[in-house]
Amino acid sequence: MKRLRAASLITAIKTPYNAAGEIDLATYDQLVAKQIAAGVDGIIVGGTTGEGHLLSWEEHLILIAHSVHKFGDKLLIIGNTGSNNTSEAIKATMNGFAAGMDATLQINPYYGRTSTAGVIEHLTRTLDIGPAFIYNVPGRTGQDLTPDIIEPLSKHKNFIGMKECGGNERIAHYEKQGIACWSGNDDESHDGRHLHGSHGVISVTSNIIPGLMRQLMDSKNNELNDSLQNLIQWLFCEPNPICINTALMMTGAVSPNFRLPYRALNNAQRQQGVELLSALNSDDIVGDSLSLLDDSAFKYCV
Repeated sequence: MKRLRAASLITAIKTPYNAAGEIDLATYDQLVAKQIAAGVDGIIVGGTTGEGHLLSWEEHLILIAHSVHKFGDKLLIIGNTGSNNTSEAIKATMNGFAAGMDATLQINPYYGRTSTAGVIEHLTRTLDIGPAFIYNVPGRTGQDLTPDIIEPLSKHKNFIGMKECGGNERIAHYEKQGIACWSGNDDESHDGRHLHGSHGVISVTSNIIPGLMRQLMDSKNNELNDSLQNLIQWLFCEPNPICINTALMMTGAVSPNFRLPYRALNNAQRQQGVELLSALNSDDIVGDSLSLLDDSAFKYCV
């Protein structure tokens, strides 16, 4: 638990695909190796950015097991084994821990929303299995995990802390009570860390600039933080993970293969990305090249 709470930079790692729409493990390994080289503390496997919702449970658990086997001695492996179905969340979480993951990321039931009592029961059942981060992202779930829900859950022996998208005021409120929080908003993560006391960030942006995000977590640097805001805003100009997928394709880090329903950013949006990424040192970017790419370069798989 101590090692988990000491992690300040955790990347919600992308899941790349080959031309057949299958998980490209060789490219995945290259992406994770870049994270390790940049000093990232851990990865979320099969999260929103990793498109866990587009993976079968078999794919999802194989990817967790592969990550543990290949990289478990080098960084924390946190499996996103949450679900809006309590039974599935329990089974997936048990299987993830059996595969050797260090912790799980759990979300409150979405779409088929339940009562506050139901949310607490759902999360308690998954906390009973092993160390867990709880993820509050009301923009996706439609239900805010408010302090009256989280504060009692934080006393569970397996509660690590929150991935909190409710803003820095919420993070500061929790941290003052000793409830560990990681920002779920990259644009707020520097101030969250250095002004509001967060433990760090669970980041999308670190997929493409892990070293710069490492710097933002390690020390207060307003100049660097300000210089990256336009890029971070661009990375969320469409619902995640559309933008980070497109960006990594534009840098040649992954092949330009999407699983539907995700589609690439349009030409004008990609042009903006080229301009923003071109302003950075190429050594700070994951990928060996930078190009606009033609619309015809992208393949869409089901």
